[in-house]
Amino acid sequence: MKRTRTSKSWMAEHVSDSFVRQAQKDGYRSRAAYKLIEIDEKYNLFKENMTVLDLGSAPGSWSQVAAKRIGFKGNVIALDLLEMQPIKKVEFIQGDFRDNKILIEVENKLKNSVVDLVISDMAPNITGVKVVDQSAAIYLNELALDFSCNWLKLNGHLLVKSFIGADFDSFVNSMKPFFKKVIRIKPSSSRSRSSEIFVLGYGKLNT
Repeated sequence: MKRTRTSKSWMAEHVSDSFVRQAQKDGYRSRAAYKLIEIDEKYNLFKENMTVLDLGSAPGSWSQVAAKRIGFKGNVIALDLLEMQPIKKVEFIQGDFRDNKILIEVENKLKNSVVDLVISDMAPNITGVKVVDQSAAIYLNELALDFSCNWLKLNGHLLVKSFIGADFDSFVNSMKPFFKKVIRIKPSSSRSRSSEIFVLGYGKLNT
């Protein structure tokens, strides 16, 4: 298939991207690692010996960051529809988080223990229809929030990737009863032309 002008432009931008080059140098699987690193450095999400759930984990850069920052006794459970190559100290589940069977598998991995931090880089398959894609993205955000309401420990944190558009403000407002603070974040490593934004539920309340 012949490449379009848009795809050629994207590839040129990707190859010249300083974060792509840095990820290759630092051994991260994608530039997305620096989004999480920047957020952690500002809000101090990771601590040693944490249990972390990484939703939408493939290719694994967020799991790499999490595994490094929680130390040898920490625990990372990662989940994605796509296959992910193994990462030391990371337990991977391949499946759809919308599937109740997969949710039960995650819960079994937790062995009735609570989660310190939920990080979600989940995104829907893009159709190109903005309203449809936005709705699908918010639905994934809501699933991560629902899980966190049940499994996140007191004072734990939830970080989700979302997109500016219809229902985004409503989703942010739906988080507020469950956390001390709800913060919108646009990391410097997130491309400025992207509608991508991260929402941090900081400090789960005893609801």
